[in-house]
Amino acid sequence: MESVPVVVPQMGVVEEFVLLEWLVDDGSSVSEGQPLASIETEKTELEVESPANGQLQVLRHPSPESIQIGEPLANIISGSQ
Repeated sequence: MESVPVVVPQMGVVEEFVLLEWLVDDGSSVSEGQPLASIETEKTELEVESPANGQLQVLRHPSPESIQIGEPLANIISGSQ
């Protein structure tokens, strides 16, 4: 099995964000490019897309606490053993 991390890429000077909600349930099958989560920075609200096809494995849950850019939110599990 291959595990691909779901991270928010660097966006200019933004260093942190808040995870507002998951748009897909934990354990669901997802497609590359599919919106997975809604996040908010100090300037905007946007969606995080899946980096690969596979099954979503959530690592972080919505919270008012800030998360650093580059910190994994979830993994996409793909392939077979």
